[in-house]
Amino acid sequence: MSEPSVNAPRRPSKGERTRARILDSATELFSRSGFNAVSLRDIAAHAGLTHAGLLHHFPGKEAVLIEVLSRRDRIDAQSVFPGIVRPGTPEPGPGERLRRLVGLVARNSGTPGIVGLYAKLSAEATDPGHPAHHYFKERYRVLREEVTVLVEALQAEAGAPARSAPETVARQLLALMDGLQTQWLLEPEAVVMEEVVRDFLRGLGFLPGDGAGGAGVSG
Repeated sequence: MSEPSVNAPRRPSKGERTRARILDSATELFSRSGFNAVSLRDIAAHAGLTHAGLLHHFPGKEAVLIEVLSRRDRIDAQSVFPGIVRPGTPEPGPGERLRRLVGLVARNSGTPGIVGLYAKLSAEATDPGHPAHHYFKERYRVLREEVTVLVEALQAEAGAPARSAPETVARQLLALMDGLQTQWLLEPEAVVMEEVVRDFLRGLGFLPGDGAGGAGVSG
C-alpha cells in the first residue's frame, strides 16, 4: 500500500466536522431570524445534536456567533488581505487586491443568506450590549485601515493627484458596499452591486478605460 503524500490535505477530525456543522446551522438560522430570535437549542436541533452535545464544542450562543463571523471574515481576508490572517504573508499588488475585493462583491450576489446575516447582525450590534458589538467595531476599524492602505497604493499607481484623502475614499467605499447590500436584499433585481462598485472605482481612476492609467482591474 502506498504511503500518503506529505502534501495531501489533512482530513478534519470528527470534532472539527461537528463544529463546522454547528457553524453551518448557526449561519443559516442567524441569517433567517437574526441573533436574538435563535436559541442554542434551535442550533443544536438543526445540526442534529443535543443541547449538551453542542455545549461540548461551544460554551454559549455568543461564542457560536463570534466564530460564525470570524470564519467568514477569515475566508474573505485570506483572499484580499492575507497579512491580516497570517502576519508576514506576502500580499499581491494593489491592482490584484482591488480585483479580488470587487470579486467579493460579485460573490456576495450569490450568497443572500450570508449578506442578510451581516446586515441583520451589524444593525443589532449597534447596541453596546450586543455580544457582537465589539466584534463589528473592531472589524470596521481593521477594514478602514486596510482599505486606506490599499487606496494609498492605488493612488500612487494611478500617477495623478488624489481627488480625496485615502481614508475618506476608504470610508466611502465601505459605506457604498454595505449600503448596496441592504438595497440588494430589499430588491435584488434593481441593484447590481458589482457594477455600482466598479462605477465608483472607475470615477476614482482605479479601473482601466477611465483615461487615468488605472490599476489594472478587469473581468
